[in-house]
Amino acid sequence: MTYGFLEIASTPSIKAAQAMNGSAQHWSEFQGDRTFDRLTQSETDFIAQRDSFYMATVSSMGWPYIQHRGGPIGFLRVLGEKTLGFADLRGNRQYINVGNIGADGRTALILMDYPNRRRLKLYARAETRDLQEDPHLHQCLALPNYRGKAERVMLLHLEVFDWNCPQHITPRFTETELAQAVGLISQRMSALEEENRRLRSLIRGVAPGDIV
Repeated sequence: MTYGFLEIASTPSIKAAQAMNGSAQHWSEFQGDRTFDRLTQSETDFIAQRDSFYMATVSSMGWPYIQHRGGPIGFLRVLGEKTLGFADLRGNRQYINVGNIGADGRTALILMDYPNRRRLKLYARAETRDLQEDPHLHQCLALPNYRGKAERVMLLHLEVFDWNCPQHITPRFTETELAQAVGLISQRMSALEEENRRLRSLIRGVAPGDIV
C-alpha cells in the first residue's frame, strides 16, 4: 500500500475507528500507488481556477482552527511541484492562523469546485514571509488590482494531497457563473423573440418592423 494521505492522517485511534467500523482490512489491503506528494498539471490547473479555499491549523493547546481564504481567481499559486503560495490579506486582525503557524507549521487545506463537485485536499507545512524579505516572491504573489491589503506572504510546502469523491457535494454557483449562464439564456430568449416576430409578420402579411 502506498497511500500518502492516509499515512499522514492515520493514528492509532483512527485505525481503531476503522477496525470498529469494518474498513480496516480494506485499507490495510489497499493496492495501488497514491503517493501524491508532487503536484501535477491536473492539480495546477484546478488550483489556478479557485477563488477560495479552507485552511486549518492547530494551536499549541491542541484546538483546531479552520479559516476561509478568498481572493481573485488564481490568488493561490503553484510555485513548484511541492510549493504553493499566496498573499496573506488583512482580515479581522486576530492572526489566529499566523500565530498557530508560528508555533507549528502543519496545516490542511480543502479546495472546492462546487459546480463540478470536485474537492482537493492537501497536507502542507506553512511558513510566513515578510513582504520585504523576498521582493521577488512578493511580486510573484502580488494582487495589484485587488482591493485587499497584503500583510505578508504565506508559503505552503506540500507533504501530500488527495482527491475526494463527489458524494454529498451540493453544486453551488458564484455570481459570475450564474451571470454567464443567465446571459446565454437571455441571448437564446432574444433570438426566439425575434424569430417569433418574424413568424407573426409572415402570418399577418406585413413587414417585421410594423409588428408592435
